[in-house]
Amino acid sequence: MGIDSGSDPLKFVLAFYGTRGDVEPGIAVGRELMRRGHAVQMAVPPDLMKSAEAVGLSAVAYGPDTGAWLEDTRDFWGYFFRNFWRVRDVQRNFRESREPGIRAWVEMSRTLTPVAAGADLLVTGVSYEELVFDVAECCGVPLATVFWFPMRINGRLVPNLPPAALRLAMRAYEWLIWAGVKKVVGLTRRELGLPPATRPVPDRIAERGWLEIQAYDEVLFPGLAAEWAKWNGQRPFVGTLTLELPTEADDDVMSWIAAGTPPVCFGFGSIPVESPADMIAMIAGACAQVGQRALVCAGWTDFSDVPQYDHVKVVGAVNYAAIFPLCRAVVHHGGAGTTAAGLRAGVPTLVLWMADVQVIWGAAVKGLKVGTSRRFTAATEKTLVADLKTILAPEYLDRARRLARRMIRPAESVTAAADLMEDFARRKGRLVGVPC
Repeated sequence: MGIDSGSDPLKFVLAFYGTRGDVEPGIAVGRELMRRGHAVQMAVPPDLMKSAEAVGLSAVAYGPDTGAWLEDTRDFWGYFFRNFWRVRDVQRNFRESREPGIRAWVEMSRTLTPVAAGADLLVTGVSYEELVFDVAECCGVPLATVFWFPMRINGRLVPNLPPAALRLAMRAYEWLIWAGVKKVVGLTRRELGLPPATRPVPDRIAERGWLEIQAYDEVLFPGLAAEWAKWNGQRPFVGTLTLELPTEADDDVMSWIAAGTPPVCFGFGSIPVESPADMIAMIAGACAQVGQRALVCAGWTDFSDVPQYDHVKVVGAVNYAAIFPLCRAVVHHGGAGTTAAGLRAGVPTLVLWMADVQVIWGAAVKGLKVGTSRRFTAATEKTLVADLKTILAPEYLDRARRLARRMIRPAESVTAAADLMEDFARRKGRLVGVPC
């Protein structure tokens, strides 16, 4: 069964699970699709429903609160990098850290299936991609996946590593993920009335020709576009999808910045910092040594009970698009959205990564020579001083400014993503699937 061509309204269902950085791309493009007159339904974690509803989108609760597993994520990666040679212990710790998500799998599928029924396009992020694929297959709806780093096999993921070795490692990683979810995927597919799956979901998506939107800038991974040219538009680059919404703190922060020298901005995203007081002390000490003020964006960490310093200002959330260009440099966890905002601002970056994907962004920043990178748990006041001295050198600022001029503006990114989704929904139509 097909759908009407032309400009008739379509039904989009956007299922995005994860932290605020994982979900915001879906909300950003969902708002644009709604503005164009389409019916848009979001499925997001319960503790992020207000973010979708704040911009006028309808949302259903999808999976557990993200806050329930963020500390487990931080603890696993801290354990992994301290004990990576203890293979059995790492495997056990990995299974335990993923257990809450696996337990929620079947219930999330049950939530999403009736919502997706009758949609013209189902859209998901990277998290729970396998689950959403199965729902799309069941409901006979085409699927588009939004990526915020090059997750599909390629030889350009990490600069200066042999492309053949990278491709081999990424293929092994796909099968590792598949091994971890195969059992629960089998249970879910039986419940949906689908035949067993025998291969990782990237293979199945590629086979169907479904859309894989690369929601980051092509210039951040030199050579990747040429490597993927054979996909004939199935993996288009659109740039970062973000809302860039103002916050209540913006005016106060801009006044504080204007009253002194441009600060170094520190941000920690959604993963809570284990010891906020120690972190503030380290930042204050390092910035004092390099003669810089510090602006600390707390994210989801509670910095309410920490020492106070004259040259350090702690705030909750700020609009990165407004604040980062006023700063001397940015230091953060390496989230895709935060990294892109810092690079668009044309300022140098220090990535203090906490988890696996953040390592990739740290490597990208270092490879582009617009900043450097270090494991968060290995950072000390001494290393922070050294890293700040590195990125505050004039050549880093010059390269950062030149790179910023080549990046896609967020409004253009959202428009491009919405255009692709509209076109794909109309070209593919609804497939014949198993009744949900």
